[in-house]
Amino acid sequence: MSGNKLQLREALNKAYLKVKLDGKHIGKFKANLVVLIDLINETKSEEFHKNLIIEFFKKTYYGDLYFINTKENSDLVIHNQKDVGSTVGVIFETKKPTKTNSAEMTKVDNLNRKAFQQLVLYFLRERVIHKNLDVKYLVVTNIYEWFVFDAAIFEQLFFNDKALVKKFIDFEEKRLSGKKKGFFYTQIAEPAIAAVMDRIGFTHFDIRLRLTKWEHSRFLKASVFHATS
Repeated sequence: MSGNKLQLREALNKAYLKVKLDGKHIGKFKANLVVLIDLINETKSEEFHKNLIIEFFKKTYYGDLYFINTKENSDLVIHNQKDVGSTVGVIFETKKPTKTNSAEMTKVDNLNRKAFQQLVLYFLRERVIHKNLDVKYLVVTNIYEWFVFDAAIFEQLFFNDKALVKKFIDFEEKRLSGKKKGFFYTQIAEPAIAAVMDRIGFTHFDIRLRLTKWEHSRFLKASVFHATS
């Protein structure tokens, strides 16, 4: 049930490996990441945490360059320009952070869960309905864990699957027996994903495993505070 996990260095564009990192940018990223972690509250809603991610992106790098918000039924998108009318470049499915495994959250050993099925629906809407050729990445995250997929994989495995696209169009135009999104996820997306599972490349990282001792201490204290408040 797992795809092909790539190491971070493998997934990174080789050109970026030659770029000298700016200490100020790294410091800003770390500071905003600590704030994001401190604000995690597992008693709060998925919407609450989605807004935290939006603020993190806006304050860290992207706020002055790209429009970041929800779009239609997509949880969160980053546009390719500052203009709200510009094409979507990154599509997110966000889930509520929990210490225990969520039934909907994608797992390293099981990509074919609701979160990934939702990404397939969002991608097909962008690609088929909006004719968007500019999607670059798709992401599933619960803030703790991040699954990053190259849009080229979705193009090859899902958009080029003519049978899947036909079922998607029939679903969107309400020609099938099921009209709700749950029908699309279980009856259309799930079997389509299962058929190509071993060809799905992705990058995964868990920020809890990459915190310094000081940051990890802050994270644990915040978790205990929110759990008891």
